[in-house]
Amino acid sequence: MILDIAKALSFFLSMLSLYPVVVSAFFVPGSRWEERLAMALAKMALAGCVCFLSGLLFSEPWRMDENPGERLLATLPVRLYLWTIGGVAVLFLLSWYLEEFYVPMLGRNQP
Repeated sequence: MILDIAKALSFFLSMLSLYPVVVSAFFVPGSRWEERLAMALAKMALAGCVCFLSGLLFSEPWRMDENPGERLLATLPVRLYLWTIGGVAVLFLLSWYLEEFYVPMLGRNQP
């Protein structure tokens, strides 16, 4: 019973730790992409620690019955972390490309 509550709380904590990663990568007005990248990387490391610790609870390595626990990388919090980081990386690279190469061209066509 306590393990199930701990799993649920750690999963919600891992989801909450991913929120600042997305916010710092995209929604900081007036900052350059280098500053956003540095803050996002720092918050990614913290979110990774939280998600992998939550994944340890989900994998249950201490159980010794017939059905051993899932591998750590196959647990839900770790998969959520990896998918979020992958998506944020793709969207961040796309936003960097648009900011550096497309947005300056918009200013030339103005009257």
